[in-house]
Amino acid sequence: MPRTDFTISTPDGDAAAALHTPDGDGPWPGVLLYPDAGGVRTAIHDMAAHLASLGYAVLLPDVYHRHGDWAPFDFATVFSDQPERARLMGMVRSLTPEFVAVDAEAWVTALLERPEVGGRAVGTTGYCMGGVMSLRTAATQPERVAAAASFHGGNLATDDPASVHRLADRIRAEVYVAGATDDDSFPDEQKQRLGDALSAAGVSATLETYPAAHGFAVPDAPTHDDDAEQRHWDALHRLFGANL
Repeated sequence: MPRTDFTISTPDGDAAAALHTPDGDGPWPGVLLYPDAGGVRTAIHDMAAHLASLGYAVLLPDVYHRHGDWAPFDFATVFSDQPERARLMGMVRSLTPEFVAVDAEAWVTALLERPEVGGRAVGTTGYCMGGVMSLRTAATQPERVAAAASFHGGNLATDDPASVHRLADRIRAEVYVAGATDDDSFPDEQKQRLGDALSAAGVSATLETYPAAHGFAVPDAPTHDDDAEQRHWDALHRLFGANL
């Protein structure tokens, strides 16, 4: 699949980005893909390319752009290497709800302005921390996000006043959330709380739990699951196909 690397201007500086597109002539529906905690790397580019092969122009931005030219993480060792784990978690914590919302406006604007992208609204999808970012983008860009997905997203409905489930009444997109049976970051009480919030807000939403572990959809995650990954692609194609 073709890939175009370019730069997106944000209020906090320039951010590297890549647009993966199908072969042939566009325009195509636009999708914003948020990575997991490891950030943009080869495995995430491969995921964006696969989604592009299904007929979408997929934007992959560097969500850690405020950290400059940061060194990539090795997912095989990052959680057992304490200094690397500390660096990873520090970068994750730096993505405050305010920064995510500011960047979301920049990402969606840049995607819709690309000549390869058609339509006036986009889809979003995210993995792990990216699941929260996907839903927050739908809430903060309600008129420009038509479909939003989260896969093994954690902490989607916590007691934190800034928890994304508290923004359910702002969402206009159709929502799909897939948790995992083995995932302490999104237990049953959070699933219930998120579902209740979306339902009360009148959001069209599907919440499912895959028989897999946290990280099931990402190819270089130690907990990657082939069957769950394919199920997630099928779900995304249905969601975006119906709404974009």
